[in-house]
Amino acid sequence: MSAAISARGLVRRFGETLAVAGVDLSVATGEIFGFLGPNGAGKSTAVRMLTTLLSPTEGSAEVAGFDVERETEQVRLRIGVALQESALDPKQTGREILDLQGRLYGLDAPVRAARIAELLELVDIGDAIDRMVATYSGGMKRRLDLAAALVHRPEIVFLDEPTTGLDPVSRSMVWDEVRKLNRESSTTIFLTTQYLEEADSLCDRVAIIAKGRIVAQGSPTELKRSIGADVIIARVAPDDVTRATAALRAVPELGHVEATGDSIVVGVSNGGTAISPVAVALSGANVHVIELTMRTPTLDDVFLETTGARMRDEEEGALR
Repeated sequence: MSAAISARGLVRRFGETLAVAGVDLSVATGEIFGFLGPNGAGKSTAVRMLTTLLSPTEGSAEVAGFDVERETEQVRLRIGVALQESALDPKQTGREILDLQGRLYGLDAPVRAARIAELLELVDIGDAIDRMVATYSGGMKRRLDLAAALVHRPEIVFLDEPTTGLDPVSRSMVWDEVRKLNRESSTTIFLTTQYLEEADSLCDRVAIIAKGRIVAQGSPTELKRSIGADVIIARVAPDDVTRATAALRAVPELGHVEATGDSIVVGVSNGGTAISPVAVALSGANVHVIELTMRTPTLDDVFLETTGARMRDEEEGALR
């Protein structure tokens, strides 16, 4: 399958700040590719380079077969972009915005009208299409922004955190529209997100980025299986964390062992048989166990395994 997007050694600096630190990736035509990471990880900066809005400091990238620096016009004709902060004119109606977008891409009036009708079938805006955007809810604005990115039938669509700030119902509706777009037109979708469940639910493959570097890539299932079929979580007294971690790392049949806060996360192939050795090891080390639970791995566990921190911990660090 051909690559719709490829990047090699992509770097972006802002003065002394290294925002993207050598990203390599390849996105196949027709797939939904997730770029998962906390705020400040470099997701949006990478998207801005791939969509020709920022020039790379180092490295190269091709989108739809064209170089993002040397062939910017060809790239822009073939992509649709819905950035995290939409730029919708609140004094226009939804229909006026879509019509203007079509005019900017050179579509004649009959083609624009037909395309807007098609998009209204894809994105659920309903009668609000003829109301001022100022009256729209956050979810409706996001869906209109998606529709505007699709007017010219792009080969590739970049969605930068399309559901940030939306309520669960609106988020679910955007997910449905992304799936429908990919399923019915085989559009390649590059989706940045900080929501673990969004990447898990929507994406064929995921790249996890932290501090400007990709730390893991693969399908959500592959990434979760990479740390074990099950996860055992031992919550202990804060003073016992170091001793508990050392005790568990000494147990041969256990997989990865990582401490986060007052919990130790243990990846195992079979939680049912491993939970007893975990309990015995902790008891033998005189660790006060507050809670011992077992569950299947999540992408947050993958993030912890590859970076040594939880997604939320990384976000809080970026905000400080």
